[in-house]
Amino acid sequence: MEKPVIVTVDDDPGVSRAVARDLRRRYGQAYRVVRAETARDGIDAVREMRLRGDEVAAILADYRMPQMNGVQFLEAAMDMYPFARRVLLTAYADTDAAIQAINVVDLDHYLLKPWDPPEEKFYPVIDGQLDAWLRTDRTERSELRVVGDRWSARSYQVRDFLARNHVPYLWTLAEDPEGAQLVKAAGEGCHLPLVVTAEGVTLESPDQATLAAAVGLSTTPATDFYDLIVVGGGPAGLGAAVYGASEGLNTVLVEAYSSGGQAGQSSRIENYLGFPDGVSGQQLADRARRQAQKFGAELLTARKVIRLEPSGQARVVGFKDGGEIAAHAVILATGVTYRRLEAPGLDDFVGRGVFYGAAVTEAPACENSEVHIVGAANSAGQAAVYLAGFASKVHLLVRSDGLEKSMSHYLIEQIAAMPNIDVHLQTEVVAGAGDGHLERLTLSTKGEERTVDAQWLFVFIGAEPYTSWLGETVERDAKGFVVTGPDLVQGGRRPRNWPLRREPYYLETNVPGVLAAGDVRADSIKRVASAVGEGAMAVALVHRYLEKQ
Repeated sequence: MEKPVIVTVDDDPGVSRAVARDLRRRYGQAYRVVRAETARDGIDAVREMRLRGDEVAAILADYRMPQMNGVQFLEAAMDMYPFARRVLLTAYADTDAAIQAINVVDLDHYLLKPWDPPEEKFYPVIDGQLDAWLRTDRTERSELRVVGDRWSARSYQVRDFLARNHVPYLWTLAEDPEGAQLVKAAGEGCHLPLVVTAEGVTLESPDQATLAAAVGLSTTPATDFYDLIVVGGGPAGLGAAVYGASEGLNTVLVEAYSSGGQAGQSSRIENYLGFPDGVSGQQLADRARRQAQKFGAELLTARKVIRLEPSGQARVVGFKDGGEIAAHAVILATGVTYRRLEAPGLDDFVGRGVFYGAAVTEAPACENSEVHIVGAANSAGQAAVYLAGFASKVHLLVRSDGLEKSMSHYLIEQIAAMPNIDVHLQTEVVAGAGDGHLERLTLSTKGEERTVDAQWLFVFIGAEPYTSWLGETVERDAKGFVVTGPDLVQGGRRPRNWPLRREPYYLETNVPGVLAAGDVRADSIKRVASAVGEGAMAVALVHRYLEKQ
């Protein structure tokens, strides 16, 4: 077989030759090194390799090039080789550009020039990138097709599930020629939405578990006993999975819907450390998921947990669709869901014009339309800024008399600077109406009601924890949030064997070996960064717990 290729592009001939020399010296026996001294020549070379069917393992591009910069070059190369590892060569003065590239092209690494000696500053980086490429599943999958009705709640659920689990698909309306042909081929009485896999298998209105299995998501545990079970795949759960697996614990993460949780629905997170240009919730979740899998964590999707029982030294978790797994310790990271808006008529249109969360899949369909958003916290502000890029007008409906108490200052400034966002203070939705989908909203501003035309309503109000399945096993507060650490002691409910120390055991529940992290925990700070931190801290406490067993 032909050797896989390492491509290097730099417009400085001396640097270009030096890079190629260092690469050939170390990797020449296993890889073919192709160098180009202009971005245009580099793109032509990559295109020719793609047509020949060559494999490209890594692409190294200089940032400062006259025809196109390194970020633009890597972005163009991604279209032809999405699995190639991407490295930007940059001078110290261009590190800001390199950080920006992390968001634009999902950059894998950037190298500061010069890197002499290569044994210390160059080869370790390239070794890591090539190792990651070798371990990547590079099988290119044909496109999944989904056929459905525009205002079908079930069609929206299928598309949202696929999108949030990073499964690419082609969406086609049933009345379009291609959609009609697929429906006809499926047979008389076809139930929409219709999902057609790359292999030609058809699924009619599939349930979540069937759909997950059909698109290759892992739904079956590899074993029946683990060191650590993490319930919930939001930032706290993903953080726990990454740290648990990286520290040698046999870890499984169980998620009922998709990784990322509520944060995964955020169109843009701009105040998370290390991402000065922002990152979407889906991107952040996808990177964390891949990172957890890199360390060996097992991720189960579309498995809903309905039972937690202590059984001797084990903690047993039961699934809604049957079966159970056990572990020495469990971290509860089930997060929260957006509270339903209690206004007459709205429940009839969920998924048909009314959406809870950002519903990023719907944004392109909002082109040149007016959208309404309910909420005053960061998630609502992020959605308003994002949807303003599609909609002709965004109406942000705020029940209070201002945004300052609930929204970050940077978002308030962004909203104020966008001419197509109107903020309506002291305004509530009191009713919704329509024929088959949302068409009208009744709004109340300071007690005065009016009816407006509206096809799109996105709701971000409050949060409810998913903890009812815990029953009486784990202590919860009146709102359903899990009570932990000092709150248990202060309430006079200190559990037996719970360690009374000065160390931060504030994540322990009343059940030894069961911890809570993130938004599901009572009195937690509802931020992505704090949730990730609690997930990491919970793993440290699991280690301490296991040492005492």
